[in-house]
Amino acid sequence: MNSLNRVFEYELPTEICFGLKSLQKLPEKVEKYNGSRIFVISDPGVKDAGILEKVTDQLSNIPHEEFWDIEREPDVKTIRKIQDKINDFNADLVIGVGGGSAQDAAKAVAIMATNEGDITEYAGLDKVPNAGLPTICIPTTAGTGSEATIWTVMSDKENNKKFGVGGKLIAPTVALCDPELTVSLPASITASTGVDALTHALESFVNKATQPISEALSRESMRLISKSLRQAVHQGDNIEARYDMLLGSTIAATAFNPTRLGLAHALCMPLGGKFKVPHGTANAILLPQVMKYNLAGNAERYKEIAEIFGENTENLPLHEAAELSVKAIRKLNKDVGIPTGLSEFGVTENDLDYIAEGAIGSDNVDVNPKKPIIEDLKQIVRNSL
Repeated sequence: MNSLNRVFEYELPTEICFGLKSLQKLPEKVEKYNGSRIFVISDPGVKDAGILEKVTDQLSNIPHEEFWDIEREPDVKTIRKIQDKINDFNADLVIGVGGGSAQDAAKAVAIMATNEGDITEYAGLDKVPNAGLPTICIPTTAGTGSEATIWTVMSDKENNKKFGVGGKLIAPTVALCDPELTVSLPASITASTGVDALTHALESFVNKATQPISEALSRESMRLISKSLRQAVHQGDNIEARYDMLLGSTIAATAFNPTRLGLAHALCMPLGGKFKVPHGTANAILLPQVMKYNLAGNAERYKEIAEIFGENTENLPLHEAAELSVKAIRKLNKDVGIPTGLSEFGVTENDLDYIAEGAIGSDNVDVNPKKPIIEDLKQIVRNSL
């Protein structure tokens, strides 16, 4: 199809406030959205690091209540528990402080404060009928991009699965992004969340739904991450690297909102649901094998990725130039200490059918640059063991 005849859409529902000391803007944002009773959701690590206190200090004159016992990849039972607390407190604004888990929980309970039934009933895209409470997301990791996405992802641990609830009504009202809040993040989490952000940008960039605005955002995100992830991992107090990584993560989220992702994210859902592989780590392990599978589907874009990561593609045939992108990501994974395989998390050859069948129905498969069959997905996971 001639590109001149193509119609595309881009919408960013979230107000983004980014920069050093931007946390000081929190009272202003709360007032803007008429917050008078604030419910703050976080996790134990953020509380222990003193970050939660920095946030609540900004709310000293506003009635607020805290829930900081969010687990990684929050369970639907936790979401229901927080719903009850929010209703009892009569909250009119929700703040999520932390990584993807705390932010996703905040987005979920904000929606359920104004919609009937159970969160599980809204799995999928555009199933939620009513806008939720105003939500302010404050990321403390540079990776999930939850502060600017139209998705909230959670676990149903009773049934060994993960699911997402999506749509523009899910997007936070405000993303308040202060890079200083990411400085205390441990190196291993910096690495896994950083490659997760890269996967967001990269899968959006090569998939079939890509479009000019998202492409420009993906390029800039990958440029920032390629430049700064190694420094952020090995020099955690390097504020320039932390700034670049949080900016790259937030930009990546705005890139994939309208495009979805690809096979790495499709496979992450069953891996996280049953095997409890951390989301960012699963993406990082899978990404090189997914890229290798996809090369023929969009070689020009993979060549460009190789160049963004500093590979010399001059005078090389297109496929060889594209293959250098896989080499670059493998080297990045090694340099930042990503685990070498899924077998470290107990995944075996016997699990391939379960994982592939759990991934094949994902919308992320539909937009992937190559249309896989079950055997293709099994081979990608097999190669990632």
